[in-house]
Amino acid sequence: MLATLIIVFREIIEAGLVVGIILATTRGVPRRGLWVTYGIIAGAFGACLVALFADKIAGMMQGIGQEIFNASILIIAVFMLGWHNVWMARHGRTIAVEMKEIGAKVASGKRSLTALTVVVGVAVLREGSEIVLFLYGIIISGNETASSMLIGGLIGLALGALISALMYFGLLRIPARYLFSVTSWLISLLAAGMAAQAIGFLQQAGIINSLTHIVWDSSNILSNGSITGKALHTLIGYTDRPNQMQLIIYITTLVVIFILMKICKPAPYGSVK
Repeated sequence: MLATLIIVFREIIEAGLVVGIILATTRGVPRRGLWVTYGIIAGAFGACLVALFADKIAGMMQGIGQEIFNASILIIAVFMLGWHNVWMARHGRTIAVEMKEIGAKVASGKRSLTALTVVVGVAVLREGSEIVLFLYGIIISGNETASSMLIGGLIGLALGALISALMYFGLLRIPARYLFSVTSWLISLLAAGMAAQAIGFLQQAGIINSLTHIVWDSSNILSNGSITGKALHTLIGYTDRPNQMQLIIYITTLVVIFILMKICKPAPYGSVK
């Protein structure tokens, strides 16, 4: 539930920021809410189509072996989660500026209201598609049941919508960058845990046979089957008996993601590179 909640919350916040900026910059424009609603509906419909095709593609691939299939899905999810953090670190500020410019042009009559539908629809489709693909990785990892994912998704959706609304109405003064910093850490830890679990599947399939020595055994202190152990496994990829390869991959994934985020993060305005 926790992993689903975090991912859905993060993506809803990102889409909510786009919608909020558009609504703020077009305040007073007749029917602008209706056109924004059209965009939200269109984007959500497109994300549902992505979910439909993702399930069909998965069904076609299941003949390659369950462990290899699971590892492949997790590896794809790791790359997508990592790239998502890096991309947002690079382009988050630019997106906000572009949304303000589009909203200003619509408000001044330089662009039609159709632009609102297109911009919002693309934003919702992008974030919705990422939710679908990320959650598919969680399903493959087997960390959450369908009911817990549904509950986590609904809570993440509600919280994301609430925070977006509060920021739009100016009731929440927490800068968005702080929210993204926290969720970026959580998503990076989630990606590292998925990478380590993918290695475990490949070891079970006999594809990776090196560095299989158990580094530590903390099952007597905090087992994977305990409530706390399951929560930590979901949030940070904790396992009570990691082997050497899993630990190396976990640390490497974190280091690579944070280095790329640091490199790709644009310099503050007014600074000289």
